Amino acid sequence: MSRISQPDPELTHRLSRRGMLGVAAGATAAALLGAAATPATAAASTASVAAGRGRPVLPPGRLGIQLYSLRDKVSTLGFAPVFAELEKYGYDEVEFAGYTQGSAGPITLAQLRRLARDHGLNPIGSHVGYYSDDPNAYTFAQNLTKVLDDAQALGLKHIGTASGPFRYGSTVDAWKRAAEEFNTYGAAAKARGMKFYQHNHSEEFSFATDNPKVRLYDVLLAETDPDLVFLEMDIFWAYSGQFRFSKRPDGSPAPFEPLDYVLKQPHRYPLFHVKDGVSDPANTYGYRMTDVGDGDIDYQRFISAVTRLRGERLAHHWQAEHDQPTESFMFARRSSAHLHSLREKC
Repeated sequence: MSRISQPDPELTHRLSRRGMLGVAAGATAAALLGAAATPATAAASTASVAAGRGRPVLPPGRLGIQLYSLRDKVSTLGFAPVFAELEKYGYDEVEFAGYTQGSAGPITLAQLRRLARDHGLNPIGSHVGYYSDDPNAYTFAQNLTKVLDDAQALGLKHIGTASGPFRYGSTVDAWKRAAEEFNTYGAAAKARGMKFYQHNHSEEFSFATDNPKVRLYDVLLAETDPDLVFLEMDIFWAYSGQFRFSKRPDGSPAPFEPLDYVLKQPHRYPLFHVKDGVSDPANTYGYRMTDVGDGDIDYQRFISAVTRLRGERLAHHWQAEHDQPTESFMFARRSSAHLHSLREKC
């Protein structure tokens, strides 16, 4: 069952998005929703809005979406119709997963940048492969200059990889070696005014094969220069990692809280993937992925904890994502509506 309470999330979102903030926005949204709904759903929506008074959890101008979630629409419709929908749903930013994604018709980087800006979307980052056995591959290891050239042409402020640092294995020394390469990419990105970042999955929170007391993610943090290498925490996969790796291979407890990593070093996490899941201990990963707002990850708590830190409210970018949405436009619309509906607890 959906945990999203708004009967018309797109309408609710448009009202909150276009300048109707606080209680006034809530009253207007409730009135318009009531006019369009049955008495029962109108009463429910009014109660929902009233319960949501307070400062929005989501900072203004910081909601993005990872375009991988919309790859089916990009490949069949092209970028322009997709960006038009995202603008309608109230997104501020986009993160790329390739610059064609099989899009309908050819498009240059200059055209892609202009198209995004025409729809009020800021290209905030992009995922590129870490390495390949093919010397001509479009990866950081094989074609760093080209990768950074393209990122600059798009006006990106962040350029990163969703590949784990497993290039040389899962030992401590293997991750130290990968960290050295990440530092190199980070220095090259910084020289161009960009930040290099790595996006996690759950396996990064596993333990070193040569020292099962050491969590690999801790090696990455310790061995990369905090001024050169940044992290994009995929919150869903981090909590999956918590489920999978809160015990060492010998069964001894090794609990961790993903949010604590961010609170200790918030400057290292400019980007987040906001992805939801329903808790399911029978699932290998501990969760079944779902639309944002339909799952059990407490985003009111998580986002509030980060944005309430002094000087951090506008320092982060929150990218909605779903690896396999049932209907990608519906996912984008409902996820935006839910995140904009969240209010800080008084």
